[in-house]
Amino acid sequence: MNAWTEAADLAGAILLLLGCLQCLLGVIGMLRFPDVLSRSHAATKPQTLGMLLVLVGVALQLRHAIDLGTLTLIVFFQFLTSPVASHLVARSAYRTGQTGSRGLLRDDLDPQLSDGEQPQE
Repeated sequence: MNAWTEAADLAGAILLLLGCLQCLLGVIGMLRFPDVLSRSHAATKPQTLGMLLVLVGVALQLRHAIDLGTLTLIVFFQFLTSPVASHLVARSAYRTGQTGSRGLLRDDLDPQLSDGEQPQE
């Protein structure tokens, strides 16, 4: 093994550890946050970053072209599906009244979902 391989292995191990910690923080946030919107945030943002760190760490460990292609596809689909799914869960929770919209600082969906009434300013 040369120095570059050992450095890549060390960087991969560090990124794997950081990614796992980031995913753990996201899970703790999902368990601790009180409402649907904040849980939705905790389910997507840290999980996506944690997954990216884990996959980059795995890529540094494996270093084969077919593995890198597969990991690139995983990252692409993770970035494509996770935020969209979280948005749809939050929007359906809002439409069914489970968000507790009294605590919202700004409600942009209320005028869009009302029955043609104009918002009063």
